[in-house]
Amino acid sequence: MYGSPLTNHAKKVMLLGAGELGKEVIIEAQRLGVETIAVDRYANAPAMQVAHRAHVIDMLDETQLRSVIDAEKPDVIVPEIEAIATHVLAEYEQAGFHVVPTALATRLTMDREGIRRLAAETLALPTAAYEFATTLEELRAAVAVIGLPCVIKPIMSSSGKGQSVCRSEADIEACWQYALDGGRAHTTKVIVEQFIRFESEITLLTVRSVSGTTYCQPIGHVQKDGDYIESWQPHAMSDAQIAEAQHIAKTVTDALGGYGLYGVELFITPERIYFSEVSPRPHDTGLVTLVTQDLSEFALHVRAILGFPIPSIELLTPGATRTLKAERDSESFTIDGVGDALSRPRTQVRVFGKPVTKPGRRMAVVLSAADTVDQARAVASEAQASMHIRYHD
Repeated sequence: MYGSPLTNHAKKVMLLGAGELGKEVIIEAQRLGVETIAVDRYANAPAMQVAHRAHVIDMLDETQLRSVIDAEKPDVIVPEIEAIATHVLAEYEQAGFHVVPTALATRLTMDREGIRRLAAETLALPTAAYEFATTLEELRAAVAVIGLPCVIKPIMSSSGKGQSVCRSEADIEACWQYALDGGRAHTTKVIVEQFIRFESEITLLTVRSVSGTTYCQPIGHVQKDGDYIESWQPHAMSDAQIAEAQHIAKTVTDALGGYGLYGVELFITPERIYFSEVSPRPHDTGLVTLVTQDLSEFALHVRAILGFPIPSIELLTPGATRTLKAERDSESFTIDGVGDALSRPRTQVRVFGKPVTKPGRRMAVVLSAADTVDQARAVASEAQASMHIRYHD
């Protein structure tokens, strides 16, 4: 039981991270009468534009993070990005605050070392072989152990930033610098992963709630430079593959605990399914659920963290997404062609409202539904091609 927003009995949810995914979480929370606070490192972030209040802080600065939590005293703290001083969240959880899904889960999943060691070494899940390195010399040694080609990533980043495929010894130094430039924490540690030759990669959205563990239909996606550019649902898999994927997802999310939606990323090969990564929040590839499911990943996340039941998750139609990305830095731009995109049947557009562009930054997404996945992908691709970013500086 809780009262209306901005009253003494309001339920207050604070998002740490206010991007396009957080914006949809805020909207879903407000539909259930929740008071919302959006926090990010820059002003006018997408979720800030719809939240009741907003704060701009460096979330890796523990003093600033403590200050905003103390000022707002939220009932629920929802981390939405990786770059957060997670030890502060653990302190507040000990003091009685509700951290989603848990402070431990947040800490483990915010860096690739924590979650990879949990999955491979504690839970014995199948993963790519891996090594860690903190210097260029250690990286050269790690690449020699893993072999070429291999994948090099910062241990903390988002949207594929800093991730690259190292194909020769001559690439190592450039991959090292790229990882350092793309990381979102003050660390030089990177992970070196075996290059898995997979048939496909999927996201299995897994929801832990008072109703137990439930799963969305698998979401297929295509990535470029570690960041997703296209996703679709459902991704075709055999019953045996789905059962194996759900087993892996349940194993890792049970270990992390708490209530909320997890995005479990998996590689599908002819021989087996490999665990890749997990995020304790809605996943960018899951934007497709805005047009495919009765409850989007954002609605599922909000229901779960508020303790409400989720009796079922229904796939209503096949669907697909295509992202619109910026090519360069700009503070003066417009997005053109939205009307042309919306002229396609069963197609929607989400313009995120980010205040500036950066190379590779997602600025909008097209979502299309159709009778088949192939049709939805084709329509989404055509709609996205009709849109472009016009720069005015």
